[in-house]
Amino acid sequence: MWAWVRAAAVTTALAGMLVGLTGCMTVHGETALVPATTKAEAEKVLENFVGVRNTAHRSFDADLSTTVQHGPLGDSERAALTALKAVHPEGDKEFKPLELRDAEFHIPRQAGWPKYFLASAPGQVGDVRAHWLVMFSRDGIDADWKASYLSVVEPGAAPAFATDKDGYARPLRKDATDPLAVEPAQLGTEYTEFLQKGEGEVFAPGRFTTERRETRAESANRPAARNEWADTPADPERYPVMGLYTEDGGAVAFFAVHQHTKQTVAEGYTPTVDPLVEPLLKGEARQTLTKAYLYQQLVTVPEAEDARVEFLDQRAGLISAEGS
Repeated sequence: MWAWVRAAAVTTALAGMLVGLTGCMTVHGETALVPATTKAEAEKVLENFVGVRNTAHRSFDADLSTTVQHGPLGDSERAALTALKAVHPEGDKEFKPLELRDAEFHIPRQAGWPKYFLASAPGQVGDVRAHWLVMFSRDGIDADWKASYLSVVEPGAAPAFATDKDGYARPLRKDATDPLAVEPAQLGTEYTEFLQKGEGEVFAPGRFTTERRETRAESANRPAARNEWADTPADPERYPVMGLYTEDGGAVAFFAVHQHTKQTVAEGYTPTVDPLVEPLLKGEARQTLTKAYLYQQLVTVPEAEDARVEFLDQRAGLISAEGS
């Protein structure tokens, strides 16, 4: 793994030793378990998110998008809209707005910050229907609610979430009475180590695990290019794990990881730079092109120790690129 990527991994590991799962921290002395928000407020937050997101995507307005998004989702969309605006300054002439109806809100009781809640709703963009899961969070009483994670699954595939005796969702936290197959805070580390080494049995075989390693192996060495990958967990303070327990005794968790891809071409060749990569590129890609991605994913974490984590969705966002 390249030296600068190793340094980032060490920083992340140290931060992980200091920060527990979200919803468990005590900040500014606030220790009381209270509802993260109310249903009425959650409805307004979701309505505002959809409206602003539609406007930002229609005009490729990265600054506007950050007023309703932050965290992994916000950083990914900001970079994407910046690149799109540079290539298509006129905006999206074929834009189709997102519509979310009949949303359910899963609101936990939490102590300290950040606090979060999940909006789960059937959605439609043009003729495409799916189920949208949007995790909103905020870091303090004076902060605005913003979307941190977003996942899209097949209609009818949304998980069934557990509630307590008062009807509130149950947030992920270290709880000896509810053991999970893997501690959610370790998902990023477990996943990136599997991608790099192929070791462990935490994750079920599939598109984002075993198949990805196979695809990488097949494309690592081309006749005129060498491709390399480096994967590191995301900073748990900047991109905290968020999730809820489910009715089956397990949980679902949103988490983020970084992926860097480096292509080195043979003498006499130059890397191909996609038009949407150009606006995010630093330097000139004469022989190498390195692209930095931020991956956000939603997984099911089973209760039983012998069961495996399954991916429900994964979304990749190109954050930056560097040439040399």
